[in-house]
Amino acid sequence: MQMPPAIDTTLVRQFVMVAHGDLAQVKTLLSQEPALVNAAWDWGGGDWETGLGAAAHTGQREIALFLLAQGARLDLFAAAMLGQLEVVKAILTTNPSQRHVLGPHKIPLLTHAKMGGDAAAAVLTYLESLTD
Repeated sequence: MQMPPAIDTTLVRQFVMVAHGDLAQVKTLLSQEPALVNAAWDWGGGDWETGLGAAAHTGQREIALFLLAQGARLDLFAAAMLGQLEVVKAILTTNPSQRHVLGPHKIPLLTHAKMGGDAAAAVLTYLESLTD
C-alpha cells in the first residue's frame, strides 16, 4: 500500500495553533486539507499536540466537538474536558496509571477537566475523588 504524501509541516503547525480558539479558521484549514484532523505538531522534546489536544486543554468545546465530528481520534484529555465521565472512568478503571499521564504541554488530566467548566463538573469531581 502506498502512503499518502506528508502534510506540509507549516500547515500542521498553523492548524494546531488555530485549534486553540478559532473555529472558523479550523473549518477553513480542514476544508483545504482534511487529513489535518489527526495531524500532530511536535513543539519539541516529544510535546506532541493535535488540534483536538489544543481544543481540549483550552476548553474549546465547540472546536473539540467539530473535530470529533470530522473524525478526530478521541483521547482521555478531550473526554475529560467534554465531561464524558463514562469514557474517563472506563479508561482509568482499565489503566489507572493514565491518571498521571500528562497531556500536551505537560498539562495534567485534572486541568483538562477544569477547562470543561460546568459540562465537565462530574469528571472533575470523579478525578478529585481518586487516590493513589
